[in-house]
Amino acid sequence: MPKNKAINLLPLEEFNASTTGRVLRWATGTFRIIVIVTEMVVMAAFLSRFWLDAQNSTLNNSIKAKSAQISAQANLEKQFRGIQSKLSVFSKISQDQNTSALIEKITSSVPESITLSRISVTRGEIEVRGASFSDFDISRFIISLQGAPFKGAELGQVNSSERNSGETDFVVKITY
Repeated sequence: MPKNKAINLLPLEEFNASTTGRVLRWATGTFRIIVIVTEMVVMAAFLSRFWLDAQNSTLNNSIKAKSAQISAQANLEKQFRGIQSKLSVFSKISQDQNTSALIEKITSSVPESITLSRISVTRGEIEVRGASFSDFDISRFIISLQGAPFKGAELGQVNSSERNSGETDFVVKITY
């Protein structure tokens, strides 16, 4: 029985011996390595996509939860800021003892039928807005304000009230 012999039809010695053969052998080996590395990078990118999607989903859920918390606290925050602004105005007014005494004098002079809606204090002037059913009580209020700590009190605007019929809205400007 004859032995099997391998027959190579390409002469290896001549192919390796020529410059073209060596360049082709180097190029096929190098490109094979480049293709393998590229496939590894693509597979790593494909597999990392699942991890990135999971993180993206977690972050989106976290953002939704935190925005819901912020929305739920919005009304409380609004009230808190309103109270803070009122407290800052009160602290400014309470630091000035003269202003506190003037406001106390004004409020003690108000007849029972008058309802005050606003007291604005500026330098040298206090503006009092209110409403009353009696014109006589308004004039009595102005006369009581023309006394000791005040330099003068004058009646500003006088209008009939849009809220209550028969009621009169008025503005008194007091200088001190």
